Amino acid sequence: MADEPLIEATGLTKRYGTFTAVKELNLQVARGEVFGLLGPNGAGKTTTILMLLGLTEPSGGTARVLGMDPARHPLEVKRRVGYLPDAVGFYDRLTARQNLRYTARLNGMDADDAMPMIDDLLDQVGLADAADQSAGTFSRGMRQRLGIADALLKDPAVLILDEPTMAIDPEGVAEILGLIERLVRERQLGVLLSSHLLTQAEGICDRVGIFLAGRMIAEGTVRELATRAGDPKLNLDDTYRRLVAHTEGAGRKAS
Repeated sequence: MADEPLIEATGLTKRYGTFTAVKELNLQVARGEVFGLLGPNGAGKTTTILMLLGLTEPSGGTARVLGMDPARHPLEVKRRVGYLPDAVGFYDRLTARQNLRYTARLNGMDADDAMPMIDDLLDQVGLADAADQSAGTFSRGMRQRLGIADALLKDPAVLILDEPTMAIDPEGVAEILGLIERLVRERQLGVLLSSHLLTQAEGICDRVGIFLAGRMIAEGTVRELATRAGDPKLNLDDTYRRLVAHTEGAGRKAS
């Protein structure tokens, strides 16, 4: 159904022995929205993504991606979801076009059908002039843009982006975020964006979830969370600090 969430998690939990990496996560991502999963490194964001992609099995709870259980249908989920990891990898000796052509072959795409799509994607991500340049010469920002083109080759309904703007200069960040906004607007994608860079996420996310020590401690629009933190005019950095301080204070009182 068109109005059903593209991504839905209910009570999603992942334990490694006695350590709980993700605890009872509830999450929904709708078509045409960017949801920011925000928190420090080690908070459980990447573990959540791995469960949603079927790359690790949950210890409890359920997940649905495009109506499918990733733990039971991991290959089908990966075929229909575009994924950009935090360290995207390409064959450095191959050109941008050759890397995408290789991805197309891995996905069983016909070569004649793939080439026009590859050229169009390289143009969309601003790499048309660098299409025949080896990927090994690319800056991190260029590699991220190539990674987004790679993720879009499958014509996905969902994009999952893990720290897409980390270690990129301000101009490159603006280009990546602008590209994501345009893709959501034009393709009505659902985007799950994981980041610890709150200021960058603030301007692009329709809703955000604040992740801390494996738990989502708050979820809503930036203004809703700022209001909850005591001042609707707060920026996301200050909102985050207040909500984390409140959660940690409540935890100390409970103990």
